[in-house]
Amino acid sequence: MRIRILGSGAGGGFPQWNCNCANCRAVRARAPGFTPRTQSSLAVSADGANWVLLNASPDLREQIAAAPALAPAEGDPVRASPIKAVALTNGDVDHVAGLLNLREAQPFSVYAADRVLQALAANPIFTILQAQLVPRNELHMDEATPLTGAGVDLGLSVRAFPVPGKIALYLEDQNAPNFGTSAGDTLGLEVIETKTGKSFFYIPGCAKIDASLANRLRGAALVFFDGTLFHENEMIEQGLMGKTGSRMGHVNMSGEDGSMAGFAPLDVARKIYVHINNSNPVLDANSTQRAAVQAAGWEVGADGMEVTL
Repeated sequence: MRIRILGSGAGGGFPQWNCNCANCRAVRARAPGFTPRTQSSLAVSADGANWVLLNASPDLREQIAAAPALAPAEGDPVRASPIKAVALTNGDVDHVAGLLNLREAQPFSVYAADRVLQALAANPIFTILQAQLVPRNELHMDEATPLTGAGVDLGLSVRAFPVPGKIALYLEDQNAPNFGTSAGDTLGLEVIETKTGKSFFYIPGCAKIDASLANRLRGAALVFFDGTLFHENEMIEQGLMGKTGSRMGHVNMSGEDGSMAGFAPLDVARKIYVHINNSNPVLDANSTQRAAVQAAGWEVGADGMEVTL
């Protein structure tokens, strides 16, 4: 499998368009150790020719332009794309808005939990993706779903599973619970190569590493994991938002309940942080926080990073 990080940033990217935090100022100034990042998404291929996207960020057009493998090949028809499917982990704007970039009467398949499919169906703007060209397929929990699109078998399957998380912000109201994973609001994905049986995990949003998730990930070859915040009060202390990491539905990197501690006993061969918020000090390659995550055996994902499994 070829895996490419299309976007490693959280919602808003890095720098965020209206953010004047220290990190965003530094990356705009091209300070050493700071690298721009688009919003969270991966691309995966079993054969190097046909691809599935894991989430479709608002920056998708830019991400495709930066990835030659996602462009039409020289001998393709006048309208063509190697992108054959999109699998969604939740209904967040930063994970579904990019579907609208794929609206040019191009066939591909969408895979998501029923909860997310309902959210898409309730918004008429997504009807621009014509049903006869873009079928929507439900991901059933803990079932390996073979991925196909535009008449092509992608040689991959996805096993979706619920993780602790949060309902999409635009779906919150006084009657909606903050945490809604039982309804499929937040998923992790295990992507499996049919031919070899090799697999990896993609979990860009997660509020807690509970026993169920820890047991699932134990001994994994590769995990891309939620790296939104370094510590719980990061957004509050920087004056960016009055919400803790927990209220945002994201586990922190640091602390007793953080992801570094949670993964320490799991014997995961390779661990890569993605979905990194503009406030996170690990975005500074020269920071003590970056040194700490690297010492714990983690990599900080970057746009364009490729992994072969």
